[in-house]
Amino acid sequence: MFWRLDCRYFLGDRPCKFKRVCEGCDRYDPMGHRILIVKLGALGDVLRTTPLLAALKRVYPQSHITWVVDKEGQPLLRNNPLIDRLLPFDWASLLPLDAEAFDLVIGLEKEPRGAAIVSRVKAKEKRGFGLGPEGNPFPLNRGSEYAFFLGLCDELKFHRNRKTYPELIFEAAEMEYRGDEYLFFLSPEEASFGREFARKAGLKKGDRVIGLNTGAGGVFANKAWTEKGYLDLIAGLKKDPATKLLLLGGPAERERNRRILKEAGAAVIDTGCENTLGEFAALLDLCDVVVTGDTTALHLAIGLRKKVVALFGPTCAQEIELYGRGEKVVSSLACAPCYRRKCEASPNCMEAITAREVMEKIQGLVPR
Repeated sequence: MFWRLDCRYFLGDRPCKFKRVCEGCDRYDPMGHRILIVKLGALGDVLRTTPLLAALKRVYPQSHITWVVDKEGQPLLRNNPLIDRLLPFDWASLLPLDAEAFDLVIGLEKEPRGAAIVSRVKAKEKRGFGLGPEGNPFPLNRGSEYAFFLGLCDELKFHRNRKTYPELIFEAAEMEYRGDEYLFFLSPEEASFGREFARKAGLKKGDRVIGLNTGAGGVFANKAWTEKGYLDLIAGLKKDPATKLLLLGGPAERERNRRILKEAGAAVIDTGCENTLGEFAALLDLCDVVVTGDTTALHLAIGLRKKVVALFGPTCAQEIELYGRGEKVVSSLACAPCYRRKCEASPNCMEAITAREVMEKIQGLVPR
């Protein structure tokens, strides 16, 4: 008897999906180059790391890719055909990595927990960021030094850098960037959810559907546009009867969206704030254009090949790649970007963005 431990279908504790023994099996498919990607979060950063997958398959067509991600990020990668194994960041899932060996590890986490995985695992080659004996992250290869220094120097990050995030991670991974797009896929169930919502909401062919995503997370101050801004925009857009406005948000936007709905009334369609991440993505997929701050919704829309109007205040607009399908509205305040977690400026950076500016960008992308 013999077995092929390097077959991508071999499981060891049970029969493979083809229900065959190794000897004489015509389904044998060697893993080839074993690659480990460590990118745990945040959700938007996980999505904008997916362009690496296509580049890896160009260089290593016969390869097996494992990706370690936070549990919250798994829905973003679960349907990706280029990922052979998706591991959540937990003890039970990561323990086997101590016994494994890889040809290439790409670590794109500067957080100690992610960098530690990269430093611990056995590999012929490592690129990106690892964790040193002092407990601090450090660049593992020459290509990752610029991205590492970018996180240490505000002058470089805020004002001098012109590289997008995809360009930065491709440089760190020492891969050739060819304008590779995000790779995000809805499941059949999620796509069906979107179609059913459209039917119930009365969306029809010929409608101009505009998604208004009101949230932007709570890490950095003022990432989300103001309620007044959205209400002023709604007042301008509702004049066209063929324009349908979808109000989007998650659990954190429940009260915010309730207030907007109270003021806007029937001018907007409430999509709810309790959808799963996949259902939320399916709602975005109904839109012709999405208006959003620099948050997960922006990156989901980019991954779905949607047109976007992206609003920037405290974060760096130059790092976002819109692939020619969007427009950026960047705050005119001199203090932006800043990445502050608290801000008492008045007016703040997002208050400086007007509905007229946003309306003009929408009209340019989906004219009426």
